[in-house]
Amino acid sequence: MPTTYPPPAPTVQGDTVTANRFLNSQTVVARRVKELASERMIALSLLSGRETTNSGSASIEIDDELFTDRPVEQVAPGSEYTLTTIGDGTMQVIKTVKWGQDVPITDEAIARRAMSPVERALTKLVNTGTTNVDQVALALLASSVTQTHAAAAPWSAGDSADPLKDLLLAKAKIRALNLGYEPNALVVDDLTWAYLASNKAITNAMARETQSNPIVTGEYAQIAGLMIWPTPNAPGPGAWMVDTSQLGGLLTEDLGGGYAKAGDVIETKSIRKDDTDSWLVRARAVCTPYVSAPNAAIRITGVSA
Repeated sequence: MPTTYPPPAPTVQGDTVTANRFLNSQTVVARRVKELASERMIALSLLSGRETTNSGSASIEIDDELFTDRPVEQVAPGSEYTLTTIGDGTMQVIKTVKWGQDVPITDEAIARRAMSPVERALTKLVNTGTTNVDQVALALLASSVTQTHAAAAPWSAGDSADPLKDLLLAKAKIRALNLGYEPNALVVDDLTWAYLASNKAITNAMARETQSNPIVTGEYAQIAGLMIWPTPNAPGPGAWMVDTSQLGGLLTEDLGGGYAKAGDVIETKSIRKDDTDSWLVRARAVCTPYVSAPNAAIRITGVSA
């Protein structure tokens, strides 16, 4: 605890930045928030499209066809090509929403615990902010996707379960639409992931010659051409197969105000409050997720007993 007043000015020792100097740099704070936000957030990858607006809203085409309105016809020598139209999807107007929180950090806390209260504040801001964005995006996924495939048996049913077959049949349903969708990711809740990763039919088929085997690493990166994304923010038990390049995206808006970008959607700002001898650390996201191609995903039902 400091015994003199005022305390000494912030100093840099080697590569260590003291708390006050750290908070005084918007770029450094944003960089640290970006590092923290990279853990288990899947909304940015699930909804890969990006739209920006300066007015707070935008029009998005829903279910825009990938093909022309007429089939291709033979063209005789010297003849004109057949003229065709290309239909528009259903237009939907979406508006951006600002999400955010402040956390105060007092000078006393910094003087007594150095960077600890700063790291704690940033971690909790990031956890809350990313969880909110993920929950909103995944709730939208669950409400927008109407295609389903029923699992032959719950994946928790041991030897009678055949999740690989379920995945391949669900993928075949999406491909059968002939709309150019190619599923590449599977979103599951943590419990469903545990049943999937421990299924004996799957584990017995895994390569034994590598230490990247999920039996060793506890991580399950891919199966049947699908990236596996377990998340605690799923709207319920189940599995959603998705073509992330087609499903949808995020609408963002730049409101200015001296904020630093900490990734695609999270912005940060540290604000000195001399009237209360403290700092305010703020994280916000000005965004709205949207699903423009609901048929690019399918829910596999009945995976949990």
